[in-house]
Amino acid sequence: MTIYEPAEDSYMLQCYVREYALGRVLDMGTGSGILALDAMRNPNVREVVAVDINEEAVEELRAKVKQEKIRKVKVVQGDLFEHVEGCFNLILFNPPYLPQDTIGEGKAKRVLEDAALYGGKKGWEVAERFFLDVSKYLFIDSVVLFLFSSLTDKAKIEEILAHTLLEWRELERKKMAHEELYVYEVKKSLLLRELEKQAINRVHYFTKGSRGFIYTGRQNTSVHIKKMIPLTIQYQKVAIKIKNIESKAEGSIRNEGLWLERLNQERIGPQLIKAGEVDGKEYVIYQFVEGKEILEWIDGAQKEVIEKILRDVLEQCFRLDQLGVSKEEMHHPIKHILVTEKNRAFLIDFERTRLTDKPQNVTQFVEFICRIKEQLVKKGVRVDVERLRGLAKEYKSGRSLERYQRLDRELFVT
Repeated sequence: MTIYEPAEDSYMLQCYVREYALGRVLDMGTGSGILALDAMRNPNVREVVAVDINEEAVEELRAKVKQEKIRKVKVVQGDLFEHVEGCFNLILFNPPYLPQDTIGEGKAKRVLEDAALYGGKKGWEVAERFFLDVSKYLFIDSVVLFLFSSLTDKAKIEEILAHTLLEWRELERKKMAHEELYVYEVKKSLLLRELEKQAINRVHYFTKGSRGFIYTGRQNTSVHIKKMIPLTIQYQKVAIKIKNIESKAEGSIRNEGLWLERLNQERIGPQLIKAGEVDGKEYVIYQFVEGKEILEWIDGAQKEVIEKILRDVLEQCFRLDQLGVSKEEMHHPIKHILVTEKNRAFLIDFERTRLTDKPQNVTQFVEFICRIKEQLVKKGVRVDVERLRGLAKEYKSGRSLERYQRLDRELFVT
């Protein structure tokens, strides 16, 4: 494996090392060690940890450190953070950024592999792995000095940073013969700092809706056990929703947090962890529901379980009606009902939920059941559409417990 020798990118980053270095410094992908040794010379630095996946590079740098009796530098062999411990004031990262090359043709074609040069198939995969984990190795106000090339795809790099809730600032760019080099200063966003106060790490983009972006993370629940040292660290997966910047809806994320807090008392919705606002951005954190959307779940479920789950959702809709609450999406709830492996149904997405004198959750859900009659029949679940619509109309005129119970009893044809 090639030892990456200092080049223009190394010297470009070196200028900023002298300005930023202090406290504990991590030089990730140290190669020849030029940046680590430069950081060590700063009197404000007390320790430098130099990491590389290349055993040859590590042994060579260790020999140099030993020969020159350098006490502040520790050299570690490993893949990114594999053997790294603790937090750092500054992390240096000049990763391999070339897209993977191949040689030969046909059956003789093979991929060229050199961890010092290639950053993955597209060139950005190593950087993505790094930024997924880097936050937990940073203090609140720590900095990452990150160098990359236009060959890596600048837009993709910025997407990776945004998807891990990191913020960045371009310090310098330099045009070379066949590429352009960039140096970025990367820090934790205020929102990421707030999430870490809730013991949440490994935050990453998951999906987006019309009103919100959803991120996932893992929360260390064991840290909340006061006056006890947990025997094992326990994690739970969480979802973090923030406003979609393209949405014109105001207050939708705050609204979801308020309704989750209230509806959790009725055993409706995923468990709320926290809702708030930071840096002008509303957010809501709740337990992530590992499940399938209702129609996909029905395709793989048995008749008796399908009937049980549909009755359970109908009951949740009745509780919403009794509270005078409209969820707004129960006529087309395909993406708003998730069913877990343990066959528990969760209503999700409460951004549009509101109080109303005429809630229609039950009647809307009954109509949904009528519209998926053919899919239900294939699973052996039979419904009398005309009868159900008649009972739903009757329920709508009064929304009483008696009328709901009648609907529930006659939901399926036996």
